[in-house]
Amino acid sequence: MSGPSSSQQMPIVEARGVSRVFGIGADQVHALRNVDLKVSRGRFITLVGRSGSGKTTLLNLVAGLDAPTEGSVLFEGRDLATFGERDVNDLRRRRIGIVFQSFALLPLLSAYENVELPLRISGVGSRERVRRAHEVLEIVGLERRARHRPFELSGGEQQRVSIARAIAMQPDLLLADEPTGELDSGNAASIFGLFREMVDNENMTVIATTHDQTLLDLADDIYRFRDGRLTLSAADSDRQPRGSAAKLEETSPAATRPKRAAPVPEASQPPDPAENVVQDEPRREAPGAGRPAETDHSLFMRPGSQPGNE
Repeated sequence: MSGPSSSQQMPIVEARGVSRVFGIGADQVHALRNVDLKVSRGRFITLVGRSGSGKTTLLNLVAGLDAPTEGSVLFEGRDLATFGERDVNDLRRRRIGIVFQSFALLPLLSAYENVELPLRISGVGSRERVRRAHEVLEIVGLERRARHRPFELSGGEQQRVSIARAIAMQPDLLLADEPTGELDSGNAASIFGLFREMVDNENMTVIATTHDQTLLDLADDIYRFRDGRLTLSAADSDRQPRGSAAKLEETSPAATRPKRAAPVPEASQPPDPAENVVQDEPRREAPGAGRPAETDHSLFMRPGSQPGNE
């Protein structure tokens, strides 16, 4: 029996000596300082740290939304700096799903249309687009809110639409920037449980930032940011691989991710007959408010690129 292919053995994402410096007037802000990171395929990685510590900046670099001042970011061994504009756009359309902290939903489109549009741009057939869009909205518990526009949804519901859009293309890599920041504890556990299942069942790789310490036990590795520097948490360096079945049973997620091409399972918890949507808590001020926020590069395209590279 042959062993794993070289592409499977190679880290799906690697940062080598990455630094990112932003100039503000005569001052310079060092968002990242000589960061090294290797992420293997099929791992669930969490990045934790205070606001402004560099978490979002690193996700933007991995997504190709920004470029490092020094060092290099590699996707499957290839430096993103060598990618042409079309290659980077295609990478984000088909291989990398992104959950933006600011949601980045199109305000004039319904929840369903926000999820379906990237599939249309990527050339997915109409019948498959409809199936996938409804499937992922059901997974995040928003099937009955599919016709609502973003301004008719709560912050938590908008966040779940953003997650549904990111996983609709079944990407190889999912980048999630504070994906549970607007969710109550029950929905937050469900979303992280969903990420855990996608890693275990589909060999997807997930890199997520979070402030929620209660969700960290679902991750394979926890990296901590401080002043732009990244370290593997000492308490997590000797962690054993997570047991998906036991861990999912502990968190009791409300929705699960089916394997590709498999029938969509029923949600593990019955919907609320009154509305079929778990109500989210009111929007809370994010931890670390009052401190300088990280530079937000939550754009769908670089200047001059073709539209629709969600």
